[in-house]
Amino acid sequence: MDNDKLDVEQLLRAAGAIKQGHFLLTSGLHSSRYLEKFQVLQYPHYTDLLCGAIAAHFKDEGVSVVAGPTMGGVLLAYATARALGGEVRGIFAERASGDELAKMGERVFRRGFVINPGERVLIVDDILTTGLSLREILAAVERLEGEIVGIGVMVDRSQGRANFGYPLYALAQLDIPTWRADECPMCRDGVPLVKPGSSLAKTA
Repeated sequence: MDNDKLDVEQLLRAAGAIKQGHFLLTSGLHSSRYLEKFQVLQYPHYTDLLCGAIAAHFKDEGVSVVAGPTMGGVLLAYATARALGGEVRGIFAERASGDELAKMGERVFRRGFVINPGERVLIVDDILTTGLSLREILAAVERLEGEIVGIGVMVDRSQGRANFGYPLYALAQLDIPTWRADECPMCRDGVPLVKPGSSLAKTA
């Protein structure tokens, strides 16, 4: 699947993944638009199209393992590994806690998942904004001495600011405006603020 033949923004709209409103992002910034990735990932057909395009881009890289961060990266890693075929595995890294956090960093591979030194690893994620979750999983793979061949994401909304030191491939780039709370025009206009994923979040 060639990204040139896949209209990712149209697909996201068809799935109802692009929301309009006044949103509090995990970064603390405010935005008038929000990408609810699970609205598109709930459809296996859409997920297969997206992950098939990522797999096609990296098909000649000799990938042994596809790794993603929880939550959305779980589905993406599985579907991308399946699209690559053969014995490629799809695994995910979870947030560390307690002593584990102190010893290993922000994300760790549990559940018996293994990356052997020198294994060629493709990192996948859904929405790239600040790149924090990607940096955490890159560190988790590097600790295990995996050989990272690149990073594939559904949507890059970093406006080209993200630089991880590895090849980055995005199926789409969306420019979604964000503001600090004290600069937010919707706050000034008294538009109710919602946190996506909370019980207060509304569909737009």
